[in-house]
Amino acid sequence: MEQNSGTRRDFVKAGSAATLAAGFPAILSSAPVANALRVGLVGCGGRGTGAAAQALRADDYAELTAVGDVYQERIDTCLGELKKATPDKLKLEAGKQFVGLDAYQKVIASGVDVVLLATPPGFRPMHLRAAIEAGKHVFCEKPIAVDSFGVRDVLETAKLARQKNVSLVAGFCWRYSNYIKATFQEIMNGAIGDIAGYYATYYTSPVKPMPPASTRPAGMSDVEWQIKNWYNFTWTCGDSLVEQAVHSADKIAWAMGDQPPLSCVGVGGRSVPAEGGNIFDHFEINYLYANGARAFLASRQIEGCHNENSDYILGAEGACTLGRGPVPRIEGKNPWTFSGKQYNMYQREHDLLFASIRRNQPMNDGRRMTTSTLLAMMGRMAAYTGQQVTWDQAMNSQERLVPETLDWAGSLPVQPRAEPGITKFA
Repeated sequence: MEQNSGTRRDFVKAGSAATLAAGFPAILSSAPVANALRVGLVGCGGRGTGAAAQALRADDYAELTAVGDVYQERIDTCLGELKKATPDKLKLEAGKQFVGLDAYQKVIASGVDVVLLATPPGFRPMHLRAAIEAGKHVFCEKPIAVDSFGVRDVLETAKLARQKNVSLVAGFCWRYSNYIKATFQEIMNGAIGDIAGYYATYYTSPVKPMPPASTRPAGMSDVEWQIKNWYNFTWTCGDSLVEQAVHSADKIAWAMGDQPPLSCVGVGGRSVPAEGGNIFDHFEINYLYANGARAFLASRQIEGCHNENSDYILGAEGACTLGRGPVPRIEGKNPWTFSGKQYNMYQREHDLLFASIRRNQPMNDGRRMTTSTLLAMMGRMAAYTGQQVTWDQAMNSQERLVPETLDWAGSLPVQPRAEPGITKFA
């Protein structure tokens, strides 16, 4: 990162080309192996249901044999949808629907080959480690953690996946989009020159607004209430920047060759009052890189406001725009517009995962999925505290958001919402 900008661009170009090649291996046209790949789903909400349908479509012999969630009704809804989408792929025997906080353990131990992890991200490091330790191939939704303890744990788990020769694919779906991949390849090839600035927006409405406390059923524990409304608590979701706008952080990381920034500062807060939760509804983060380039990530989740999910990449010889218009475009010295057919990036993730399993050529997204998650996370740390936060500080933070033990019927006081200038960096 201390090299001159031209040399750095060559380094990023070569590194990114290798990453792209590793992430998009060719699908070999060999005869199919007719043994079943048994799939287990942990987390049966909307994203889990979608991931399961994509996994079952990815391989002729994939079949769903086990599911787990904290609610039976969520399992029922999920299986109802999957019966419509892939009716011949559901092979659940009696006793293979598991309910409770330990459902992930039972799914993993049920004899599956592939595990899909789609629970709230606070649980991700624990679930991922259990699956990899058991020698399972894993599709792991983003983000991969909500605190630095989780990030560090996932880094070790990713190493273990390599040792065990199993695939680990992350739900950072833009990495599997052919038109975004083609655009970033143009950038890596020097189409806009050295990157000077990157501005990403993720303006949207609230994903799962916090319901009034009056709607809480009598007798429902703190733990159940918070998990049921997981998007409104930092320990379960990581806040909106880490749970949703992490996609924009991932594209920033990609453009920067997955090299971390030196530091960042950030602003954020809560504009619209919300009873009970403790997350912010807007952020603006400024990242500084070693070569002087800066990246800016702005996110907002407020009703009735301008919505936009776009990326503006500024270089010495041009500019690239993503999300404003039907296809990406580059303007300047080397104009370019994507002209191919766009494929479904969500499906592509699973297609490549199952192809890697069949070929016994494991994929491993471990390093970049931790980099992208921590990039968003350090922005949250900066906004929460009002301080400048370095990459090393973020990586080594001692703040633990996820309780070490959880009792479904237990009490769990909600931590106060962060106050910049008052909340201390841990």
